[in-house]
Amino acid sequence: METFRSLAQMKEWSRAQITRGETIGFVPTMGYLHEGHLGLMRRARSENSRVIASIFVNPTQFGRNEDFGSYPRDPESDSLKCRQAEVDVLFMPETQDVYNHEFQTYVDVERVSKPLCGKSRPGHFRGVATVVLKLFNMVYPSSAYFGAKDYQQLQVIRSMVKDLNLDVRIVSCPTLREDDGLAMSSRNSYLAPAERAQAVCLFQALQISGELFRNGEKEPMKYIEAMSGRIIREPDADPDYISLVHPETLEDLNVVDESCLAVLAVRIGKTRLIDNMLFEGRA
Repeated sequence: METFRSLAQMKEWSRAQITRGETIGFVPTMGYLHEGHLGLMRRARSENSRVIASIFVNPTQFGRNEDFGSYPRDPESDSLKCRQAEVDVLFMPETQDVYNHEFQTYVDVERVSKPLCGKSRPGHFRGVATVVLKLFNMVYPSSAYFGAKDYQQLQVIRSMVKDLNLDVRIVSCPTLREDDGLAMSSRNSYLAPAERAQAVCLFQALQISGELFRNGEKEPMKYIEAMSGRIIREPDADPDYISLVHPETLEDLNVVDESCLAVLAVRIGKTRLIDNMLFEGRA
């Protein structure tokens, strides 16, 4: 595995692969890698002749009072994990090379970035879309791999790729979970033991929605009330949002027909966690 920090090196390497007819699978991350990230890398490895993973803690997607400075970092362990996942190149660009002091151009994907996390984290998805587009322009991937846990992020990136006519295949990979159902996340490391035990309430609330869906419930508020009831049983849980939305538009549903997305963001102590489940196929 090679490790590049230089944009010029990264572009030169990718161009050489493309010239030889290789396909490039790309996994962009912010590091502190866990099994969820490695699953994306293994999927990319199985579908491409070359695999690139990037680690870049992107400052433009963090709000003023968010955890950019304290976001967990462990580059040595991350490098070892990438090597074990058979990544060809680990790309770790410097912040000043991604955002120079004169930087002023951003990507704003309007509609799907507005609800849910967009309400409580204004500017977050502008930062996400901008850095992903910049990374695509540095790496030249054939396909890029994202986890379904960050469902709204996935929809933002899909919209950007479609609207800007980018020649990149966006691949959604299932959420990977701990044994008790908690979605894998780098931010899980913030949780104290008592908080970690409470955090499973997100998964359990989504499971309740799944049961309602299978039983034919059509009233969205019944889902929201049921999920809320499970969340607020935990003493350290503070919901940001609990919603039932259309899987593509992310707009609130008036009635549940053949498909829906249950989605929530909850603070457990000081740690904000997100999760979702897609339900579909009901006659």
